Amino acid sequence: MTSSDVWDREAAERYDDPADWVNSSEVTGPVARFLAEVADGGPALELAIGTGRIGVPLRELGVPVTGIELSRPMVDVLRRKVTADEIPVVVGDMAAAEAPGMGTYAVVYLVYNTIGNLRTQDEQVECFANAARHLAPGGRFVIEVGVPGLRRLPPGSPAIPFDVSPAHLGFDTYDLVTQQAISHHYTRVAEDHYRYSPHNFRFVWPAELDLMARLAGMSLEARYGGWDRSPFTSESPAHVSVWRKPV
Repeated sequence: MTSSDVWDREAAERYDDPADWVNSSEVTGPVARFLAEVADGGPALELAIGTGRIGVPLRELGVPVTGIELSRPMVDVLRRKVTADEIPVVVGDMAAAEAPGMGTYAVVYLVYNTIGNLRTQDEQVECFANAARHLAPGGRFVIEVGVPGLRRLPPGSPAIPFDVSPAHLGFDTYDLVTQQAISHHYTRVAEDHYRYSPHNFRFVWPAELDLMARLAGMSLEARYGGWDRSPFTSESPAHVSVWRKPV
């Protein structure tokens, strides 16, 4: 049984909100182009494909895309965009579910902090192992995830604000012992009303991810500060990492 939060129908229906910056073509385009280059003509598997925010534009670039997704309502929204023949999706846990074409994918990928949805170290380790099983020899596993923002944690405060705007307030709270964290979202839906949406996740460091990859038989090929392949530094708030399965 996965520890992930499961997006319900209400959350799935608002997931593609055009006002959310992550859904803009300026954001999704560079991600899709990066993954298409890594796939190099081969098929791609997206873990936690959701509503197809990345999978659909990646397919439009000519890359065959398959998905694994835990939330059936998210897949239902995806089906308004593409058919099951165009992007097949297995409903299940990304740490364990098997997609058609096991062992043939040129790239398996996880975007936008989704590795943290698996809230135990064991599940995250199994996710790497599952990615490796799906990859063809020489294939690559790509993850985009934030660097834990503990340097920004004010002394004596449990929370770090990541968005403060008229329409949305967002704070992360961290448990430094268990590596459990919660993103608290307060979204304005009316003049005097806010919707509260918590999201639970496990924060993880780049070095810990590298060890998970090694356990799965993969090695780090590249780490960038973003999808534009900018250098990853000690000041980078996030990273895009690429691990490769041996040929």
